[in-house]
Amino acid sequence: MLELEIVPERSLGCEQWEFVLGMHFSQAVAIIQSQVGLIKGVQVLYCESNPLSADLCINLSQDGIKLIFDPVVQRLKIIEIYNMKLVKLKYCGLEFNSPEVCPSIQQVEHSFGATHPGVYDSEKQTFVLNFRGLSFSFPVDTKFQPRYCHGLGSLQFPTGASPCVSRTCIYTGHSLVDCVSPVLPLSCYCGQVYLEKADVIREKDRTTGLRLHLYLEGLPTRCKRQSLIRDIWLGDACQDVASLIGAPQRIFYKAEDKMKIHSPNAHKRVSTRRSDFFFNYFTLGIDMLFDARTQKVKKFVLHTNFPGHYNFNMYHRCEFHLSFPADRHLICTDSNSDKKTAPSIMVSAYSKWDVISDQLKPSERPVVLNRASSTNTTNPFGSTFCYGYQDMIFEVMPNHHIASVTLYSSNHDV
Repeated sequence: MLELEIVPERSLGCEQWEFVLGMHFSQAVAIIQSQVGLIKGVQVLYCESNPLSADLCINLSQDGIKLIFDPVVQRLKIIEIYNMKLVKLKYCGLEFNSPEVCPSIQQVEHSFGATHPGVYDSEKQTFVLNFRGLSFSFPVDTKFQPRYCHGLGSLQFPTGASPCVSRTCIYTGHSLVDCVSPVLPLSCYCGQVYLEKADVIREKDRTTGLRLHLYLEGLPTRCKRQSLIRDIWLGDACQDVASLIGAPQRIFYKAEDKMKIHSPNAHKRVSTRRSDFFFNYFTLGIDMLFDARTQKVKKFVLHTNFPGHYNFNMYHRCEFHLSFPADRHLICTDSNSDKKTAPSIMVSAYSKWDVISDQLKPSERPVVLNRASSTNTTNPFGSTFCYGYQDMIFEVMPNHHIASVTLYSSNHDV
């Protein structure tokens, strides 16, 4: 049984680890993986057809804990303890919930102090006692329902029949209903650089670079985050990239290129001991491919990190913004000036392919991509489809969400 400390408006954890409100989904998963022998029965819950419509949840079924993440920013919004019998809880070092200590009304008031009267929910037949950033739900039998709502203190219970807490929620703010995911707390920066947004820079229907809006932990004397803007161009050397945005979390060398078969020169085998390599920036949601010969950037891969994709949880979501004019066949006439204008197409990490494809002329027949590891040849999430347009490749999931966007250079000197 887990023994955890509650910190209202902040966290649930112990001396070794803690789930902190505002932490990214991948950071919570890393904690769970580090406690693999202690935390068991882990489930990830999400809406497969529309992953942005419902919260992203991690359910620790054997510990009675649910971690609820905002589906857009993918940061921890609510920590819910829905089975109080499966966990021991403390507040300020004092135990208030365990097999020996029942979290009754009196025990909660003794541990947490006075607060406003509880709110009665007639549909769920529960009283909710709210503190700032913390709420306790008490089940109330129908025969004890009050005629007038004056809080839990107005209820009369037989001796020893006082209700115990059935659910505890930790969140930020005054109300559980109105709570939102906080910004990434400084304790979760871990010396990494994070991405606020990435603007794709294009000239004459060609991608030339990325403008990255970054943030990182500031100086210790300020204790605030620091914002940076860095431009990375196709053709930049790997040393230049590392000096601008820092060293990558991982360097991956390509052993083979399985997409090469679709190239007109696929039959030509060039014997070389060199291989192209990726700079993997997981907290930015970006991969950068460098040419083995020139060691210059020749490709960007922007990941959206949607659940239901094979690479889910490897990257943070890349909040990219891509704008380019529509094809000539979509040029329309302005009714006010008789001028012909081309509508601008806006693509982001949340765009759906069935909407934007109507404005483009992508490759009619997509390439089917089925990822699988060398140790496990099955992919439970199924295949994705890759559509080419100009110097871009859109990887699309079965639910029409974009899994990744690849931007490559057509300059053979790069």
